[in-house]
Amino acid sequence: MKIELLSQEHAMEIANHWHYPAPYDFYDLENDLEDYQEMVNSDLRGDNYYQVLRDGKLYGYFTVNTDGAVLELGLGMKPEYCGKGEGKAFMQVILDYCSIHIPSKVVSLSVADFNARAQQLYLNMGFEFVQRVPMESNGGIHLFVKMKKELE
Repeated sequence: MKIELLSQEHAMEIANHWHYPAPYDFYDLENDLEDYQEMVNSDLRGDNYYQVLRDGKLYGYFTVNTDGAVLELGLGMKPEYCGKGEGKAFMQVILDYCSIHIPSKVVSLSVADFNARAQQLYLNMGFEFVQRVPMESNGGIHLFVKMKKELE
C-alpha cells in the first residue's frame, strides 16, 4: 500500500460517493456538513489528510492532528472493503506511516459507540479504552468511545 497527501479528486470521491450501509451510514460525509466541507476544501484539509492506495486505487484515507506528544487519528476505509477482515492491515499501514513521519508518543482516536466492529479491531491492535464521551457530530450529540495506544 502507498500513502500520500489526499488529492482533490479522491477527496471529492470520498465526500460524494462513499456510502456505507446502515448503521455505518453515520460515517457518510454528506451527513455532517462540517466534515464534508473540510474534506472537499483543500485549504481546510491542509496537510492533515492522507490517501491510502492499493494497486494504484483509492483504498482509504486518514487524518492526523498532533500536538507533538499525542497524535489524534481519524480514518475511513472505502465502503466496499469494510467488514471483510481487511481492517487490521489497513490500520497497521497507517500506524507504521505515522510512527515514521509523524512521531508522537500516543495515538488517540474516537469511534462511534455503536461501532463495536471497529472498537474490537482497535482493542486487538493494542488500543485501550479511555472513556465514553458525548460529541457533536452529524447535526447532533452522539456517544463516542475514546481510545489510545502508546507507541514504542
